[in-house]
Amino acid sequence: MLFLFAILIGVLYGAAIYLLLRRNIFKLVLGLIFLGHATNLLLFVAGGLTRGFPSFLRDLPGEVENMADPLPQALILTAIVISLGVTAFALVLVYRFYSVTKTVDLDELSENE
Repeated sequence: MLFLFAILIGVLYGAAIYLLLRRNIFKLVLGLIFLGHATNLLLFVAGGLTRGFPSFLRDLPGEVENMADPLPQALILTAIVISLGVTAFALVLVYRFYSVTKTVDLDELSENE
């Protein structure tokens, strides 16, 4: 299971870097989205995969030993919110850029100057 997550994280990071290096602004935003998802998966896997164990205690005896670590879950929730905010801000910037320049290709923009 960890091997599959590692492959998926590597593919997402590779695709994100490839898209970030393109000259199209929409591909850049898509690269940012892939980068956020790859980071979320990396935090999830780094926290350890525990199935069937609660992350919060209910005052039952012996529950502390079988408790999942809640810190990675809190970090992932924070990362999801941050990546959503960055994506929304980038989309607004792309929309404003397109409304002013009428192009999303940076090569085409440099030719018109």
